Formats: sequence, structure tokens, C-alpha cells
Amino acid sequence: MSFSKSPELLIFDCDGVLVDSELIATRVHIEALAKCGYIISAEEYNDRFIGMTDQQSYSVIESEGGLRLPEDHHERVMAEVANRYARDLRATSGVRQTLEAINLRKCVASNSDAAKLCLALKVTDLHDFFWPHVFSASQVARGKPAPDLFLFAAQNMNTPAGSCLVIEDSVAGTQAAVAAGMMVIGFVGGSHCLAGHGDKLMEAGATKLFSRMTALPQILAAL
Repeated sequence: MSFSKSPELLIFDCDGVLVDSELIATRVHIEALAKCGYIISAEEYNDRFIGMTDQQSYSVIESEGGLRLPEDHHERVMAEVANRYARDLRATSGVRQTLEAINLRKCVASNSDAAKLCLALKVTDLHDFFWPHVFSASQVARGKPAPDLFLFAAQNMNTPAGSCLVIEDSVAGTQAAVAAGMMVIGFVGGSHCLAGHGDKLMEAGATKLFSRMTALPQILAAL
């Protein structure tokens, strides 16, 4: 897929793209799951569940683990994520410089629930670059890899899907963008991205990859 003209709207995923949050959240999840008797390494968790909504991952874990997570599991996880975000979360290197340099309209579309998403943007001082154009999977019937969230964002931004360009770091997000009829570029600069991650994004439909956020303006100029 390629554009016949420059994109009109840039849609950013948040976790692993705007903020380097994936390893922080993963640690919280695997620690909480271990207390419930489900043992999984950070590498396996990232490989299998990054890009899913928490509810999607919980469903898989309960099914294959033959267990039922406590009713307050998600609330406890989110409370601990909030604690660690406040202490440890950082914006992706170069992202503010990049956002200031890009004149395209921008929004965020993330599988995170709305509270976690807004917290991540506020803690890293990125909230004002996007608000009120911040969209969460909690606003649609199906999160990524379904196209619903990206189509919802495009509709709210009054932009045809084919005129949107998505920046994603996950396979599920890349698949969602492709299913929505949008061009997607894969970001592989997050601390969670291991060798071979870019290959998975390309297989899922990313048209190109980049690992330095400050390279994005030049990439956009060359489209």
C-alpha cells in the first residue's frame, strides 16, 4: 500500500512508540500473574501479548492456564502501573522534537484503557501535543488487531482511512492498521524490541521500519 499523495493524518500508537512503557507494564503484569500461579517470562509475555488489550490477554491466560484471575486483578495491576509510571516512565527519545517538527494533524489510538493512556501522556508531558484527539480501545467494540479503533480515530478526525498513516510497534497494531486500509510504518526503537521484531512487523504489513524517532520527519517528507 502506498499513498498517491501525502497523508492527511498521522495516527500514533502510544505504548512503545510515544512512550517507552512496555517493559514497565510487562514487569507489573508478570509479577501479578505469578501471584495467581501463572508463570511467564518477560520475553514470552512481550512476544505474545504486546499490542493486545489487557482484557484480551487475560482471556487467553485464563483459558490456557485453566484459572480465573481475581475480580480486582486489573485494578491492582493498573494501580501498580500508575505507581511505576510516575517513577520510571519516560517519553521515547527524540519524540518531542519530532512532534514539534511535523506539521501534519496528529492523534493517538491505543489499546490501553483511557485512564492508563492519559496517565502515560501526562507523566511524559506529551498530553498537550494531542489532546483532545486521544482514542482508546475502551471506546470501541474490538481493540487491535481489529480495525475498529483506527477507523474510529479516522472518523472522529474527519479523515478518510486511506489518507491516514499509522506509526506502530506491535504486530496486532500493524494488522489493525492494514485491516483499516491505512498505511503503517513500524517503529522498532522501543526497549522491548528484540532482534527479529522488525521482520514480524513487515510480515504483518508495515511498509518500512525506523528505530530513531527523530528520523520520522524525513521519512514523511520522502513519501
